[in-house]
Amino acid sequence: MTEQSFWVEMARLVANSHIVIDRPHGTAHPRHPDMIYPFDYGFLEGTYAPDGGGIDLFIGSQPDHALTGILCTFDTIKRDMEIKFLLGCTESDIKSIRSFLGDMKTLFIPNPKEEKE
Repeated sequence: MTEQSFWVEMARLVANSHIVIDRPHGTAHPRHPDMIYPFDYGFLEGTYAPDGGGIDLFIGSQPDHALTGILCTFDTIKRDMEIKFLLGCTESDIKSIRSFLGDMKTLFIPNPKEEKE
């Protein structure tokens, strides 16, 4: 699989999945009430992630909700790693999301198609 076909398949997965927003923008994290979600947060219904839920995602400020990239997260306390799709995110949105995630280690992998536009 080429890098381009990887991103095509990821974009297709997003386009053909129902997005469930279970933590809307401005709501508190269920276990950490001082953490307020800067953007809508949810998952792709019918997908599977290592934590047993669907693939997580943040929806940024852009109206098109195109696949901006993938945020890889590593929680050093829980010793847990996940990916989160970023949809319609600007650079500023990505900074806000990373700040929201606090001490969690993150790596942003941009969608090359979105970088060129």
